[in-house]
Amino acid sequence: MPVAEAEALVWGAPRDPAGLAAVLDEHDDLTWVQLPFAGIEHFIDLVDDDRIWTCGKGVYAEPVAELALSLALAGLRNVAGYARSTQWGAPHGRNLLGANVTILGGGGIAESLLRLLQPFDCRVTVVRNRVTEMEGADDVLGPDRYVDALADADVVILALPLTPETEGMISRSELEQMPSHAWIVNVARGGHIVTDDLVWALQNGVIGGAALDVTDPEPLPAGHPLWSLPNCIITPHVGNTPEMAVPLLSERIATNVRRFANGEPLLGPVHTDLGY
Repeated sequence: MPVAEAEALVWGAPRDPAGLAAVLDEHDDLTWVQLPFAGIEHFIDLVDDDRIWTCGKGVYAEPVAELALSLALAGLRNVAGYARSTQWGAPHGRNLLGANVTILGGGGIAESLLRLLQPFDCRVTVVRNRVTEMEGADDVLGPDRYVDALADADVVILALPLTPETEGMISRSELEQMPSHAWIVNVARGGHIVTDDLVWALQNGVIGGAALDVTDPEPLPAGHPLWSLPNCIITPHVGNTPEMAVPLLSERIATNVRRFANGEPLLGPVHTDLGY
């Protein structure tokens, strides 16, 4: 269907805000726009209250949570260190079993992680904007207390949107609050962590290690210090691969199209006041 005849637009180019802006300028009668990713930072300047906006919020929660759990285990159990070894070494590592886990973010990834963590009998603290009980969480704190949640954490998992309020939220001062054995796992956005401060913390043993599926900058350039640090694991933003993402997003779009046609509430609404 030509855009001129459409009421809604499914936008499939996740890094082309200029293209979307051009379409919207020419077709201001579009009432609903579906964005492809959960993160909308590339489109935040376009989001308004004049039309309905939805995104991939929650679509990729299961595969991303699975990777977060994998990275936490790999870090705590020294899998990366053993994988880099060329000779038999001494035992090293800590249990995820019974560990203190802090999750920054209370959306779909956190919900999936809480379920996946249940067999490990962890004590889990979730930090989120809306303080409400979450199944599997021992404590739920507001964003003003996120530093408090770092102090006794064995693992800190970042799974929250990138907004002006969360950009650079993990810097030198926050890293210094974490136990020296703790691992930080980032499956959200690289901009949550001040990269130079993280390099300093890893080089000086301020924390135990970092497992990063996202970095700042991204892609991480060849020769960057993070590549060579023995207490750093890097995966190339594969929380959900295209093979995982396409069927998940396709199902979400199909569901929302049906809901839109029937006048029902859409899944994954963007909250313009919160920026995600």
